[in-house]
This record gives sequence, structure tokens and C-alpha cells, in this order.
Amino acid sequence: GGQAVIEGVMMRNGKQCAVAVRKPDGEIEVKKETVTSLRDRYAIARVPVIRGIVSFVESLSSGMKTLDYSASFYEEEDYEPGKVEQFFTKIFGDKLESVLMGITMVISVILALGIFMVLPFFLTNLMKGFLPSYSIRTLIEGIIRVALFLIYIWLISKMEDIKRVFMYHGAEHKTINCLEHGEDLTPENIKKYSRLHKRCGTSFLLIVMIVSIVVFMFIRVDSLVWKFVLRILLVPVVAGISYEFIRLAGRSDSKIVNTLSKPGLYLQYFTTREPDEEMMEVAIKAVEGVFDWREYLRAMHNGELED
Repeated sequence: GGQAVIEGVMMRNGKQCAVAVRKPDGEIEVKKETVTSLRDRYAIARVPVIRGIVSFVESLSSGMKTLDYSASFYEEEDYEPGKVEQFFTKIFGDKLESVLMGITMVISVILALGIFMVLPFFLTNLMKGFLPSYSIRTLIEGIIRVALFLIYIWLISKMEDIKRVFMYHGAEHKTINCLEHGEDLTPENIKKYSRLHKRCGTSFLLIVMIVSIVVFMFIRVDSLVWKFVLRILLVPVVAGISYEFIRLAGRSDSKIVNTLSKPGLYLQYFTTREPDEEMMEVAIKAVEGVFDWREYLRAMHNGELED
């Protein structure tokens, strides 16, 4: 799988990860690295649902690092650090970037929980006086959550910089689809394929919203505080369950799974755009950084691949 970044694409295959970025001078820079997961070291991290939680946290962390790396090519050359940045540089030294990234990730998670989890809960709690059914309120809470998420996606899709990221997102999907259909990775072949993919993170986030409705239905406590706390504590569980569905969807072509996957696929019409050929070239370089696609296609066409 992969991820769109600023003017580039990240691809990951097992422990191998590569980021390809189109630099301001037009050249493509490819950074390769070997990554390790808690799933490689601890058996419990490979247990269903738990592995989803681990994958979610690790993807969030690696995604932030990858975005930061791609953005580094577009920093202003005449940038002068301010007094605050100079102060923190004296304290943290070379670790400042990692510290700032950690702070950014924490703030992002807090804002996401506040907007998409806490806000819908308190809005529906105001309905308690004239809508006593907890199940109906929980359903409305989920609808509000999904609506906020869709509005958020729609708003950021209007930003010019995000539009380009979404184009690279489309390049990532189209390249993977082309490869999975057994064709050589060339811009001419890639452009024929869909920019939608069942394993996309956008689909994952929408599934999280839907699964949360079902999970929160089972929170039957009287205390308002505990209802709030349990919603926050159960977010990793919701993410873990959603991961299992996305994993199943990526491996199954059953009518039921395909039907359940359609809302997430439709949402990708907002989070992907049709890429140009230069973006496809970047996506190809990212794939080549982690995967010998020519050998894979040779084995596929010769029937040498295992099921």
C-alpha cells in the first residue's frame, strides 16, 4: 500500500518503504528504508483487532514523518528561524524536529477526537430531554459524525495544495490497480485504471465512523462522564475492528464485501483526482523502490505465484 505526500508518493511493501518526491528542479528523489513493526517483535501485536490498533498508530507516525520529509524539499531557502524556534533549538538540539512532530501528532489526534467524537456526543446529549431513546441518539450521533467528516473532506479538497496531494493520491491508486491487473507500469497503462481502491485509508476512516455507531450502541452506563470517557477509550478498538474489515475487503471479491465497500470507494472521488503523467512517473519510482514489479509480472504470467 501507499500514501500521497507533498509532490510525491510513499509506497510500502512488507518491511520496505520508499518515498519518491518530484523536487523543484524536476528530478525525482527516492528515499528507501527498512522499517520494523511491533507485529514483527510481539505475537500479541499480530492478534486480530490488536494488529489493527498497532497498524493505525504506526501508520499515523510514519505518515507524519513521510509528509515532513516531502515538505523539506519545498522549504524557503531564505527562511530565518524565529526567536521561539531558536530558543527550543537550544533546548532540544537535533531532536527538535522529532519533538515538534510528536507535538503536532498529539495536537492532531486531540483535535480529531474533539471534532469527530466529542462534539457529536455532546450535541446529541442535548437531545436527551425530548429524545429519550439512547439507541436513536447514538444513531444520530453517528450521522452527525459522518456529516462532519464529509464536510471536512469537502472543505480541504478546495485547497490548491491539497488538490495536488489528491492527484498524487490518485496516481498511487491507479499504479497499484495497474500492477494488480498484471500490466507493465507505464503512464500509458496506468491512466486506464481506476483511481479508487478498496484498501484506501479514506475508506478506513469512513468505516471507523460507521463501526463507531455499532460499538457505542453497547455503552450502557448512566454516568455522562463515563459515556464520554468510554467513547475516547474505545476509539482504538473501533480502529482495530475497522482495520479487519479493510483487510478483508482488500482480499475478497464477494458481493457482500464489495457492497459494503462502496461507500468508502465513493468517498474517494473527493480524496483522489486524476493525475498527470509526471505524477504517475513518481508513483512508479516509489513502487520500484520497494518491489521488483517486472519479476512479479513475469511470475504472474507464468503461473508461478502462490494463491
